[in-house]
Amino acid sequence: MPNIAIIGAGVNGVSSAIKILEHYRNNEPNTPIQVTIVSDEFTPNTTGDGSAGLWGPYLLGGTDEAKVYKWSKSMHDFLEQIWLSDDAGEAGVCLLPCVRLSTTESSVGDFWRDIVYGSNDLTSKQLQRYNEGRTVKFTSGLSFVTYTSEPAKLLPFLMKRFLRNGGKIVRQKVTDLDNFILSSPYDVVVNCTGLGSRELLDDQQMYAVRGQVSRIKANWIYTAILDESDDGNYIIPNCDTVVLGGTHQVKDYNVNVSPSDKSFILQGCRRFVPGIEYAQHLKDWVGLRPGRGELRLEAEKRGGKVVIHNYGHGGSGVTLCWGCADDVLQLLLQSKSVSKL
Repeated sequence: MPNIAIIGAGVNGVSSAIKILEHYRNNEPNTPIQVTIVSDEFTPNTTGDGSAGLWGPYLLGGTDEAKVYKWSKSMHDFLEQIWLSDDAGEAGVCLLPCVRLSTTESSVGDFWRDIVYGSNDLTSKQLQRYNEGRTVKFTSGLSFVTYTSEPAKLLPFLMKRFLRNGGKIVRQKVTDLDNFILSSPYDVVVNCTGLGSRELLDDQQMYAVRGQVSRIKANWIYTAILDESDDGNYIIPNCDTVVLGGTHQVKDYNVNVSPSDKSFILQGCRRFVPGIEYAQHLKDWVGLRPGRGELRLEAEKRGGKVVIHNYGHGGSGVTLCWGCADDVLQLLLQSKSVSKL
């Protein structure tokens, strides 16, 4: 019987677990299988739980755009299926108008704009509205409609789907991958530990990208506004709250809320929507995104077993998780060891 462990309970770990488990359940019903998610933290305590979950490739280093396109389109299609179902409310999936603004010469969203709905370049008159009072002017912008999938809701929804299909969970912190492989009963190990791979694998390409956000109560905000500049702000409505951001501080491992960052976030977002000043402030949050020069998604033989790595998603964990899980499954099926499981 295939006995597979997924290390990591974030959106990429849970998505990979679901893909593998449901493939065998639906396509090989006569093959008994056990899929177990192994992690020391589960929702609501994962890094992703604090994020807004807006679809959009972000902070992916030099990852190949063709792969990013494929992975992110798979997730967009998956979110569309959820949005059209009775599960949208439970999963926290909302359809959301967005505006992305850039101060550089390159156009916004060049390689993914056909995935989202109704993408249009902003006119000079529309840009003028956003440029009022700014020293550095926006040179281009894109309006479109896409999805948010708030991880604080999406992760419990996915976990319930995983458990309903016979998946198991084990609360355990894995600190030595080789020892885990040798001492465990698992035939295949899928590593979805995100930033944890820096220590687990001594992967020096991994680094933290610190993100701080504030959440407010402002149900009258219906559009996401995102400044693509290095020091830009963003406003992203969720189901019940609005996320204001943000920071992407490379190699900053501070998980405490910074008062100066909070001031930068609130003041910057008020320039876009002045009414935010009167909204109820709910909380601040800090998370460390798993940055890497290039997302790692590949298989290797280790300790006589198949190990599949799926980590380094930067700020795109939610955006890429379903598509990356497709590739995790294919790597598993293509492995020469699969027939021996």
